[in-house]
Amino acid sequence: MQLYFFISLTIFFTYGYSKTDVPLGYQLTLEVPFEYSVGFIGRAFLMENNETKPSFKVAMSVEDVSGKYSCSLQVFLGDVKVWSSGHYSKFYTSNICVLELSHDGDLRLKGPKDRVGWRSGTSGQGVQRLQMLRTGNLVLVDALGNIKWQSFNFPTDVMLSGQRLSVASRLTSFPSNPTSYFSLEIEPSRIALYLNSGKWNYSYWEFKPTKNRNIAYIQLGPKGLELFSYNQKKIAQIHPSDENFQFQPMRFLALGNQTGNLRLYFYSPSMSKFDASFQALNTTCDLPLACKPYGVCTLSGTCSCIQLLMTKNETSTSTSTTASDCGRGISSRGFCKSRKKMKAEMLELKGVSSVLRGATKSFNVSKEACGDLCLEDCNCTAALYSSAKGCFVYGMVIGVKQVENKGSGLLSYMVKVPKGGHGGHGKSNLKKWVLILVGVVDGLIILLVFGGLGFYLVSKRRRRSLSNGIATDSI
Repeated sequence: MQLYFFISLTIFFTYGYSKTDVPLGYQLTLEVPFEYSVGFIGRAFLMENNETKPSFKVAMSVEDVSGKYSCSLQVFLGDVKVWSSGHYSKFYTSNICVLELSHDGDLRLKGPKDRVGWRSGTSGQGVQRLQMLRTGNLVLVDALGNIKWQSFNFPTDVMLSGQRLSVASRLTSFPSNPTSYFSLEIEPSRIALYLNSGKWNYSYWEFKPTKNRNIAYIQLGPKGLELFSYNQKKIAQIHPSDENFQFQPMRFLALGNQTGNLRLYFYSPSMSKFDASFQALNTTCDLPLACKPYGVCTLSGTCSCIQLLMTKNETSTSTSTTASDCGRGISSRGFCKSRKKMKAEMLELKGVSSVLRGATKSFNVSKEACGDLCLEDCNCTAALYSSAKGCFVYGMVIGVKQVENKGSGLLSYMVKVPKGGHGGHGKSNLKKWVLILVGVVDGLIILLVFGGLGFYLVSKRRRRSLSNGIATDSI
């Protein structure tokens, strides 16, 4: 079978499938556009299982990714992509892409000259057909129906109802920032959301079973995400708190590509769409990438910048800041240069914390010692000191938010900066500058609200006076 896609189309769907499985020797070819077309997506659907509504469909897809064409095998639940062979590693191709279930039982994606870009690795294992199960699990089975390969063993950013993930497995999602990604990690004592960037891994949300019970695996059930022990006993469950959602069976769990938030979804037949019935993080500032590096998420949910005043001349021009200005003059580049290490110091921001945890942590140290731990490590960019929880050091300034001090102990967030780079004004200058930035954003919002209210009351009083004057004249 050979299908042609024209570059004048940005999205093109090809139907004509009815099978839930395909046999050995099956082959499907997609022509890749000769010229590059931004936003191009070409799909050929080859299988469908309609035992559920909406149905599961299997497609071969060619789409543009950063100036090239990527080919992958994908599974859809309705219009939602729930699995892709190219989730971790893209197969870039030109001219054609071929899906083949070889006679020796290997499922492959190939490009020109039979170059293999992805394969199941099941050659010689007695595979007889590729099958789509009612659970959304794409499987290769032998003559007796034994599963030799399954998509459930290669999780992406979605977990389907009935799917099981054991300890040490994870879901991953990739934001537009190519240097970092999110993950849902299944650990013996908890499940946790992580922000991963280079060698740095920070958790920003967790859920633990009570009584320190260990987790063996998790499974998405109709009522929520269930946690099981090694004796297969359910020890905890995450489910919607709203009673209106508790009667809707969960269809899938997804880790957001842009936000890193974790959500449970159900299908609404009346609205013909999926809706979220649970999300792990409910406020913008609790998201790790709510603001750009060296940004502060304020109490009003807007982003302000940590910005260093380099000279007195810049003071007058730095009162307005943009996202691209964040971190100007504070970058840690140069702290680890081997020939001549840049001298640094820690500048303190009060009323500021970080949503990130899992960083290097020390107990029973003072605030000054906490700052010194960061200074001694050229890769450290910030430190968070809590009199209640200890000292955390970070390799990046991200996930920072303004907090209210509710008497939970001393909390101090410190940023590493070039020594003397703040114009010799001392620690109080940066502290004052950041608090002014945060205060300006929130203050403007408050000013607009109260200003609008004042204008409304004055206008109303004037209209009332004018109305009374007209009434008097008419008598």
